[in-house]
Amino acid sequence: MSTTTAREGAGRIELEIGGMTCASCAVRIEKRLNRIDGVEASVNYATEKAIVSAPAGVDAQALIAEVEKTGYSAVEPAPVHSEHDHDLSDHELEGLRRRVIGSVLLAVPVILLSMIPALQFVGWQWVSLVLATPVVLWGAWPFHRAAWLNLRHGAATMDTLISIGVSAAYLWSLYALFFGHAGMLGMTHEFEWTVQPSDGAGNIYLEVAAGVTMFVLAGRYFEVRSKRRAGAALHALLDLGAKDAAVLRPTATGTVEVRVPVAELRVGDEFVVRPGERIATDGVVASGTSAVDASMVTGESVPEEVGPGDAVVGATVNAGGRLVVRATRVGSDTQLAQMARLVEEAQSGKADVQRLADRISGIFVPIVLVIAVLTLVTWLLLGADPAAAFTAAVAVLIIACPCALGLATPTALLVGTGRGAQLGILIRGPEVLESTRRVDTIVLDKTGTVTSGRMELVEVVTASQERSEVLRLAGALEHASEHPIARAIAQAAETETGTLPHVESFQNLPGLGVSGIVEGHAVIVGRPALLAEWALELPIELAQAADAAEAAGRTAVVVAWDGAAYAVLVVADTVKPTSREAIDQLKRLGLVPVLLTGDNARAAASVAAEVGIDRVHAGVLPADKVAVIQTLQAEGRVVAMVGDGVNDAAALAQADLGLSMGTGTDAAIEASDITLVRGDLRSAADAIRLSRATLGTIKVNLFWAFAYNVAAIPLAALGLLNPMIAGFAMAISSVFVVGNSLRLRRFRSLTPRALTPKESS
Repeated sequence: MSTTTAREGAGRIELEIGGMTCASCAVRIEKRLNRIDGVEASVNYATEKAIVSAPAGVDAQALIAEVEKTGYSAVEPAPVHSEHDHDLSDHELEGLRRRVIGSVLLAVPVILLSMIPALQFVGWQWVSLVLATPVVLWGAWPFHRAAWLNLRHGAATMDTLISIGVSAAYLWSLYALFFGHAGMLGMTHEFEWTVQPSDGAGNIYLEVAAGVTMFVLAGRYFEVRSKRRAGAALHALLDLGAKDAAVLRPTATGTVEVRVPVAELRVGDEFVVRPGERIATDGVVASGTSAVDASMVTGESVPEEVGPGDAVVGATVNAGGRLVVRATRVGSDTQLAQMARLVEEAQSGKADVQRLADRISGIFVPIVLVIAVLTLVTWLLLGADPAAAFTAAVAVLIIACPCALGLATPTALLVGTGRGAQLGILIRGPEVLESTRRVDTIVLDKTGTVTSGRMELVEVVTASQERSEVLRLAGALEHASEHPIARAIAQAAETETGTLPHVESFQNLPGLGVSGIVEGHAVIVGRPALLAEWALELPIELAQAADAAEAAGRTAVVVAWDGAAYAVLVVADTVKPTSREAIDQLKRLGLVPVLLTGDNARAAASVAAEVGIDRVHAGVLPADKVAVIQTLQAEGRVVAMVGDGVNDAAALAQADLGLSMGTGTDAAIEASDITLVRGDLRSAADAIRLSRATLGTIKVNLFWAFAYNVAAIPLAALGLLNPMIAGFAMAISSVFVVGNSLRLRRFRSLTPRALTPKESS
């Protein structure tokens, strides 16, 4: 199983980082933090967060101080539902939007005047200077400021490249206007797509200074906005919860409803949930019956009927009657909070490909500065005029910004994990994506994964009595027992026949069954061996039914009263209706399914045949499940494991990829790489498809980012790119990478279901 990100708890500190403008900024902060003894830090540019594992004695303030020494800001995260986060995001976007609009209004006339000689009226160059100056000084101020801060700390980032390029173009234009002959009235020149030789004194580059600023600002704006959209799934998840609850408080005259914020709920509190309201927190229904819509949490569109004793999840919607719920988990312990935490940890982590991209970004900017200087020197040594050499060097500076490289992985991860959360698929960390690509075998626990995990009455075989009479008497007797088989029979009887009669002289016969008096009849219900205790024989047709049931791995229960056997009830852990379809989907993904169970071989073979699995390991003890996984791995297989019980936790941890059913135990969920919130095995196929799609998007993004820089820098150095065109191409590359990642928002489950309002909008 892959190494997961740091868990919530002692030694784990999360910081929100401000001022980062590219992946090399994240690399600088990460290096600074990792210099502290015992500290392991991961800084994510896309999420603008640092996840730090720190030893005792190193607190958040010490880490914040280190971040500030590098020229950036850091704060501890605001509470989950705080509006502060959104305010900061809106403020940043609004500021960028104003600069983009202002720069476009001023830069476009400058570009048109410079590119179209027919528009160059007398004195046009001085008008261009007036228009371009606010763009260079105000529009590009974020780049200049960041470049200065980085220079003070002896570092260079993308902002350094942009600031130097824009400033150089602007200053050269000032020289040509005031000290050359470019300022002469009546001067004209044409826009060139490539670098052309000239004496330089007649060339102005105001369109480059203004155009590059406009394009890069626009790219930065769309990048930030897209990053907000990419992370919107997590915010939507956090916003699902109810804000308050109607808690029942005891008074001298009874109980009253008191509206309190969800944060004030405590375990054991009982609260009222009316039709259409969200359930405030995880709990158990104390009274009332209703249908609960859990689609926004689990992705399951069909409402589930609940009644007294049934567990309900916070943030789900009460679609029917009035419920009174007793809180069992509150605050950070709720399923919604755990889902949000898993998604956030996944988005903050880094896959190996991202770490490689970050290392490249960290050294990329200094290398580009060296290439720009070499370009300038080489052109001059070859006899080119200073203007041409300068233009080529500026083009190198601008085209080489590693924005796309830094955004390639984290944006895809943001969108992929966020989309997964909407579908009830929680990917614990980015390392998981690599595992899903290589998996070729999937091991499935039987009980609770392929089957429902609950005993159900599946068949009633009668000799001479009515079915309803058999169920009424047997159900009444079994209703007094706590055995899972007894509960299954009693529940089915109650559903079919209504209220069950009273039982007298009830007696539990361990390992055999139960007996008692029901409506004057001496009734026994239990294993066929129980009949011998009462000197009774099973009629041949009932004996054949019992043998057939046991041959199929099911449990046969005999019903007799007043000295005669009248029926055989067949009870089994039924296969989930969707399991067969899920196995077919997994096979289409190229995976070999293997059934793993502690049940007997006949029961396992029956279930395997029903769902289409050829390879079965039955009679496996919990400790032996790990050995089965190891055996498969020794055969050279890359193994995924799906389970839901405590006895599956070790096997989930041993597997190359662990998937736990969210309806299972906390131990299984904690040991897994992917949590399937729904109890539907088809989610496993969706999870693998989504992981593979996310990894594929990352690869496309990285290819584009690497190919773009590898191809563009030589073109710029050879003088084949005008600096303004270089600025446009650089901005487009970042927008392409983010836009490609956003395509993952259209990922659809293979499971037919209704779209949520947010998905359809």
